[in-house]
Amino acid sequence: MRDRIQEIILAAAAKARAETSDEPEAAFTGTPEFPIECKVGRGLEGAVAAITKVGYVNGQRGWLVYRGIDIFDLAAYSSYEETTYLLLFGGLPTKSQLAEFKQQLVANRELPPYIYEVLRKMPIRETHPMSALRTAVSLLGNFEPKSEDTSVANETRISIQLIAQIPTIVSAIARLRQGKDPLPPNPELGHAANLVRQMLGGEPNELIDRLMDVALILHADHGMNASTFTTMVVNSSLSDMHGSVVAGIASLKGPLHGGANERVLYDLEEIGTVESVEPWFAKARDTKRKVMGFGHRVYKAYDPRARILGPLAELLVEHKPEEARLYRVATKLEQVVCGELGDKQIFPNVDFYAGFAYRAMGVETQMMTPIFAVSRVAGWTARALEYLQDNRIYRPRAAYTGPIHVDYQPIDKR
Repeated sequence: MRDRIQEIILAAAAKARAETSDEPEAAFTGTPEFPIECKVGRGLEGAVAAITKVGYVNGQRGWLVYRGIDIFDLAAYSSYEETTYLLLFGGLPTKSQLAEFKQQLVANRELPPYIYEVLRKMPIRETHPMSALRTAVSLLGNFEPKSEDTSVANETRISIQLIAQIPTIVSAIARLRQGKDPLPPNPELGHAANLVRQMLGGEPNELIDRLMDVALILHADHGMNASTFTTMVVNSSLSDMHGSVVAGIASLKGPLHGGANERVLYDLEEIGTVESVEPWFAKARDTKRKVMGFGHRVYKAYDPRARILGPLAELLVEHKPEEARLYRVATKLEQVVCGELGDKQIFPNVDFYAGFAYRAMGVETQMMTPIFAVSRVAGWTARALEYLQDNRIYRPRAAYTGPIHVDYQPIDKR
């Protein structure tokens, strides 16, 4: 099965490379010197806010690279642990380095009892899982004895802890929402397989475990997205890493960011059948309703992560035929949207097939964004740690449009 998955990813890579060229963007590569002149749009679009070696997104070409390594190669050959090491430490690990790093992650998976106590006291079925995750990570920070030590070494230690603990928190939330007791981590399993077992129970499944591993790799980093930038802004004030990651979680929760994968599933279920796709999209277009899972602030080409997850979703359907109906709705919707809007550079993004893939694995819809956080904490912390080494607190300006001189009126004259 692993060979089949690798074959599918490499075929997607070959197709992507045949459709694009290899020139990087001059405005966003190389080593610039501040101050930088650049065109800035609303929401800081186009602004250069940091210099990084962690990762690069070329939206015009449909590229995503971590430390110079193409996402297709990482998805085909790597693991989440190896990819996380790459992001944090700047290069792929040796066998001994990877073994040691895996041991560190396994050793930090356990949660203190008070985390479970707090989660059990929440209205866990009514609370959004991202809100529960945010609270749990904040609570961990309150009990960290060296939380005020913002040295790179200590923040790296805490980052590794969080990368290991967040899957356990997410799994506990998923189980409690179902009225079940949380399962302990299994030290014999890798990061992705352990997440699947803790969340879903059951026996190891080579297909599901490897697909979760690929999904975590694909979501681990993605440039200066909203949650990464939020994490970096908070950490630039020399706040603690727990607080910085809490801020990233809060940012990721939003439906315009990580929460989009949930909304894709709601849309697909609302459509219901292949025959309903065209009238549903026509109404959405006429009412200017946003069709979740399409378009991207950065990509003007096909999202490379969607290129991978699309055919892997098809593979899942081969083994889970009960999901075929929704998959056919998804592929028909892609055909209709791209047929109508492809000339406007509107293509599926990672959320379009990620949500379906998680559903086919057996993940509850509202738990999909927390899985995104399980992965993205690697990118959040890697970029925060990189920026910390030459830190300068973020302090942008706003263009003021109000009056400049207004006389103060005493209250009895107002």
